[in-house]
Amino acid sequence: MPRAPRRSSKPKARMDIHTVAKRANVSIATVSRTVNRVPTVNPKLAKRVWDAIRELGYFPNTQARALGSGRSGLFGLIVSEITNPFFPELIQGFEDVAVESGFEILVSSTNYDPRRMELSIRRMIERKAEGVAIMTFGIEQPLYEQLAARDIPLVMVDLGPDRPGVSLLKVDYYHGIRQGVQHLADLGHTQLAFISGPPGLHSAESRVTAFKRSIAECGIAFEADWLVAGDHTLEGGIAAMDKLLKGVRRPTAVMCSNDMTALGVLHKAYRAGLRVPHDLSVIGFDDIQMAQVMIPPLTSIRMSRLELAKTAVAALRARVEGMAYDREYRIETQLVVRESTGAPPVANIRRNQKRNTVRR
Repeated sequence: MPRAPRRSSKPKARMDIHTVAKRANVSIATVSRTVNRVPTVNPKLAKRVWDAIRELGYFPNTQARALGSGRSGLFGLIVSEITNPFFPELIQGFEDVAVESGFEILVSSTNYDPRRMELSIRRMIERKAEGVAIMTFGIEQPLYEQLAARDIPLVMVDLGPDRPGVSLLKVDYYHGIRQGVQHLADLGHTQLAFISGPPGLHSAESRVTAFKRSIAECGIAFEADWLVAGDHTLEGGIAAMDKLLKGVRRPTAVMCSNDMTALGVLHKAYRAGLRVPHDLSVIGFDDIQMAQVMIPPLTSIRMSRLELAKTAVAALRARVEGMAYDREYRIETQLVVRESTGAPPVANIRRNQKRNTVRR
């Protein structure tokens, strides 16, 4: 029977801050100040420290560093859900920007559950997050007051307490939705439906308001039966489209409060034998990456996750590092036209009749 390989009895070299200091030929204090990103460290010495860290494969003890410096180097990010592709894309952007800025991130999702929101906030407090971005597009006031009362810098979407240390990302829902409605009107649509997000969610209500205002500007009548509540899920989009199809009259175009809802609409339309965009035009909101590869590719209103992430991290850094910061940051929206929108069915029929007449 072959013998098992003998384990070396030689002890492994201890990897710590002393080892890094020796390799970089600097003092332990210089290594500590470099790892803690103290800006007054000589750049040449700092480079030697980071080179030594990389060569040795050393991982600084962030918890010990937090105890020593009083800073955690941690930004919190609270999102609504993980299953909606919008949020993983947002999380990725937030992490990329935060890490480039020297911060780690702690992510928590609420799934629109107040109890989970409370637990998420507790985690942020217990882990001593230096700042928290709340990207749930809606939060109960007693919960965010727990963070604000501890003077933890906050970045929130649309709404938040009017107090120092709190910045708002004000999304211009109206601009993108207005572009979408005008795009449909230019194509000849006058029968427009809208599938909203969860009732009571501020961002969802803002999108409904923007839709009503936009169709009024275009001289299009609002049909109460064509405003259907959804829940920002694919299943919710299917159910809402099913309700529209069972109505006495069917709209020629459907705008949706988010892309997942729009994907549900596309699915239901396909099952019902409708061709998009020949029989029905569809517009989403968010412009998630999946929108580009749907059949047909989805026309959507873009709300840049990278812009949200960059702005949130910049606002938190400004507050943490004692720099000037703004109360509000504007986030733009923009229509991206793809192949899920076209002329309404009547216009298509007339166009075909005209072509047949010319051929004769």
